[in-house]
Amino acid sequence: PKISSGPATPAERALRRGGDGPGSGVIGGGAAGAAAVAFAARGAKAIAVDPSAEALAATRARAAELSEPGEELRVECHPGDLADLGFATSGSVDLVFSAVALGAVDDLARVLRQVHRVLKPGGLFVFSVPHPLTAMLEAGAGRYGDGRTISDIFMALVRTNFQVEVLAEPEARGGSATPPMLVLRCRKLGV
Repeated sequence: PKISSGPATPAERALRRGGDGPGSGVIGGGAAGAAAVAFAARGAKAIAVDPSAEALAATRARAAELSEPGEELRVECHPGDLADLGFATSGSVDLVFSAVALGAVDDLARVLRQVHRVLKPGGLFVFSVPHPLTAMLEAGAGRYGDGRTISDIFMALVRTNFQVEVLAEPEARGGSATPPMLVLRCRKLGV
C-alpha cells in the first residue's frame, strides 16, 4: 500500500527511509489506520493511535482484509491521541508518523515531548499538517501569524531536540494557489 501524508497529498518521497523491516516499531497517529496498515504490510510492527473507536475498528478490518491466509497482518490499536503514548516505553519506537492530526493539537510541545520520549535515539518523526498559509486563507483569517506558522512548528521541533531533515510543500492541486500540506521528516537527537 502507498503511504500518503494526508488526503490527496503525494508526499511519498518525503517519507522515504531505510530500516522498515520486521521488528521496527512504528506508531501512526491521525489518519493512523491507513498508514499503520501500510507499515504493517511492509513488515513493521505497527501501532495505530486514534481517538475514534470507529477509526480503530476500520483499521482492524482493513488489516484483516489485507491479511494473507495463515499470515495475519497485525496492527496494535490504542485509543487516544499522540500526546497519550503512555503504553509505549521510552526509546522503543523507530518511527512515529502522523497525517494531518497535529494541525488541530492545542499543545504541540506536549505531543512533541511524548514523541521524542518513545523514539529510539536517531528515530524518525514524519508528519504532515495543513499548510499554515492555506489554512489561514481558507479560514478567512486576517493575516499570517494569527495561527500556528511554519516557524512556530520548526521552533517547537528544535526546542524538543528534533533535527528537521526534510520540509516539503507538496504541489497545489485543483486550482489552489497554495500547497495543501506541510510535510516534515525529523530525526530525534539525544536520548
